[in-house]
Amino acid sequence: MARGTNRLSSVTYGTATLNTEKHDTTLPPPERRAILRVMPQPSDANLHGDVFGGWIMSQVDIAGSIPATRRAGGRVATIAVNSFTFKQPVFVGDLLSFYADIIKVGTTSITISVEVYAERQRMEAEVVKVTEAILTYVATDDQRKRRALPPV
Repeated sequence: MARGTNRLSSVTYGTATLNTEKHDTTLPPPERRAILRVMPQPSDANLHGDVFGGWIMSQVDIAGSIPATRRAGGRVATIAVNSFTFKQPVFVGDLLSFYADIIKVGTTSITISVEVYAERQRMEAEVVKVTEAILTYVATDDQRKRRALPPV
């Protein structure tokens, strides 16, 4: 999938504006669909309204498991978090969109790239890339042992 770095100060994206003044941000193409959308609640954050990194990590794992499960045709288990970068904070009330793509398929494993964008719900809506990660899943059988991926 082709991606470009946007270096403008702001870009209109749907009904929101992407702030790119402080960070290089790559927008997903408009035709790309989020695999998961969620809004963090106060119980997912500290007393200042900053969402816990662990909560974001768990949502990224859920989003990554969706295409992995589809490709595996069944159960998968997370075996590695290859990389994980928090680019900007996430706040209670942000609408998070998770985009997940298969980037590598092995005999039993599937590597997934996950990007997370937050639509800020402030005076003027803006969209910012907040997290990116690469995770590896392994296909497992009913006894939770590795199994070969089915042919495409």
